[in-house]
Amino acid sequence: MEQKITILIPALNPDEKLIILVSNLLENNFRNIIVVNDGSDLEHTKIFKQIETKVTLLTHATNLGKGRALKTGFNHYLNNNHTNIGIITLDADGQHTIADVQKLYTKLLQNPDHLILGVRNFDDKNIPFRSRFGNKLTKCIFSFLTGLQIQDTQTGLRAIPNCYIQKLLLIEGEKFDFEMNMLMHTKQENIIISEEKIETIYLEKNKSSHFNPLTDSLKIYAIFFKYIFSSILAFLVDILLYKLFFNLLIKNFAIYAITIATVLARVVSSFVNYKVNRNVVFKEATSSSIIKYYILCIIQMCISALCVSFIYSKINDTEVLIKIIVDTIIFFINYKIQQEWVFKK
Repeated sequence: MEQKITILIPALNPDEKLIILVSNLLENNFRNIIVVNDGSDLEHTKIFKQIETKVTLLTHATNLGKGRALKTGFNHYLNNNHTNIGIITLDADGQHTIADVQKLYTKLLQNPDHLILGVRNFDDKNIPFRSRFGNKLTKCIFSFLTGLQIQDTQTGLRAIPNCYIQKLLLIEGEKFDFEMNMLMHTKQENIIISEEKIETIYLEKNKSSHFNPLTDSLKIYAIFFKYIFSSILAFLVDILLYKLFFNLLIKNFAIYAITIATVLARVVSSFVNYKVNRNVVFKEATSSSIIKYYILCIIQMCISALCVSFIYSKINDTEVLIKIIVDTIIFFINYKIQQEWVFKK
């Protein structure tokens, strides 16, 4: 029986493994196959010619990135496939087995509104070090910054339900960052992520892969750099104003100068931070977020002032350094609270 699913394979300069993959899919009744040639060079044209009569072949005139190739496939699917339950994306390098594709298809049938991820085992010693290290590092950072516990954030084997595909066309990212943005966007759209263990295959030490787990991960986390920039900007405003107010107040208000300077500096810097976080980082438009934000600010401000005052009273020196240390600790805690409460969709 023909599978009610569409297979989507983005490909850049593929080798014969793509031909084998397509043949294996067809033999297992996966008839709806879209291959996107993402601007491959002329040397690899022969590969696509051997499969063009067996699949729907879409071609980019130049390399636009994996994210754009996936979106091209999604757009074609939405315009032409009205009875299928969704899309399964595969990499073109032969690292996904037909058995694993079938497992994701079965799980999508059981959970038609879930995003299903095929997750690999990175504890296997046969995995190249750069892939093992890069994936584990990305997993840990992603978990801390998003609150999503995902075993394999970089997997290319994904079963995407119909209810999510159209929304993916509007997500930022044209290259490998799109796949990470896809995962982060599930939280905003209340899309449930399910995981399915798959075979871990790295052919020829993964030399055919165009993804670098270290350098491309930095691009993937561009959205988190926005948060860091927002915090640094507000931090600099806060520290500069704090020092200014402290110098003006210390002669007349003594130890209370720390508390007063903290309050005045935080009023200005917090508003700067709120506007940037709301409009650039978390992109939350609800009016209630400002109330939650300032409740958090008041609590954070009190904790900061009390801690700095206490430590300063013990050593009576370097109040700015003390404040930097205290507020750095608060910074990490503050991110999670803003993400999970203040700007939560």
